[in-house]
Amino acid sequence: MSLNIAIAGAGIGGLAAAAFLARQGHAITVYDQFDAPRPVGSGLVIQPVGLAVLDAIGAGAAARSAGNKITRMLGHESDSGARVLDVWYDNSGTGETYGLAIHRASLFQAVLDAAEAAGITLVPNHRVTALTPHHLSFANGARSPWFDLIVDASGAAGVVGHMNAKPLPYGAIWGTVPWPKTTDLPRNQLTQSYRRADRMMGVLPCGTLPGGSQQQTAIFWSMPREAYGAWREAPLDHWKAEASDLWPEFAPFLGTIQSHDQMTIARYSHGTLRAPYGDHLAIIGDSAHRASPQLGQGANMALLDAQALAQALECERNIPVALRHYAAARRWHVRIYQAMSWAFTPQYQSDSLLLPKLRDRVFFPLSQIKPVPSILTRLVCGTLLPPLGSLTPP
Repeated sequence: MSLNIAIAGAGIGGLAAAAFLARQGHAITVYDQFDAPRPVGSGLVIQPVGLAVLDAIGAGAAARSAGNKITRMLGHESDSGARVLDVWYDNSGTGETYGLAIHRASLFQAVLDAAEAAGITLVPNHRVTALTPHHLSFANGARSPWFDLIVDASGAAGVVGHMNAKPLPYGAIWGTVPWPKTTDLPRNQLTQSYRRADRMMGVLPCGTLPGGSQQQTAIFWSMPREAYGAWREAPLDHWKAEASDLWPEFAPFLGTIQSHDQMTIARYSHGTLRAPYGDHLAIIGDSAHRASPQLGQGANMALLDAQALAQALECERNIPVALRHYAAARRWHVRIYQAMSWAFTPQYQSDSLLLPKLRDRVFFPLSQIKPVPSILTRLVCGTLLPPLGSLTPP
């Protein structure tokens, strides 16, 4: 049975859902507010579960070509230099399991190409302002044709807009810079430095940009969400000096940052819709659940939502029943990762004086004792629970 499906939002989750559903023979129309769909942000890590989704829609090879393999996450305390985070992707030592660090632009291009190859229709300059059963309304006053199913993949803004998401006190500024020749940091790991929990900075080697060959790096610096204005008003050199003093290895990555505008603020919130569906409506990605990026699962969750929705529709022709199956398939995987993110984030991004001490003196030593390392590996890889619940990919 071929369905006529509309998707609000041409982000990673929306395009992945479009690719899956179009490959199943459905007629897919994706609406996006931009004149030409484009990504927002810097680098991120696609975990093994997300890579499997990219392979399923035919975007895996392009993503791997543009991205950079990450085999380890390593963090240290800036004052003492002691390790306080050390997670390997493959405890077996074979190197077969890894995360893929990739710039959002390159990931977006790979998923967009896969969706267009599957035969989707992309409609730009259409900002969705409301959803009703079978129709979308747009900012220009127009109304969409009739659809069998509508998918809200509009991101954190969320067209549905009834999530009671709690703003998190800390966000981060992100930027993309060339990988410097003067650094000794390894290119196969995410490296981070912390001062207590009120300062966190990181270096993520994220591969190349679309059409480019120069290796890029995503750098980030955490700050209270209300501190961004003061950061922009202060001389840029003050921040660069502070960051370099806290972590000298960070300094080579700051050389090409000459303007505040090269760093983009990201603010986070935490929340989950109780039911990520409605009357002939599916809600995926950040529209359905939001958390801090501490576990590196945001894009992966959106990709898994897209796969679960497509699989539910393939297994069940009755749309309301399929939507309930989709929600059930993702429920516990989302809840567990939301809970873990809620628990881990204050240890690395907060004003607490106690939590960083517990992190450094209790939690980290315990994390290095078997079987905890293997549990942390599964947590990061996204396989702590079956990501599709009772649904099984074909």
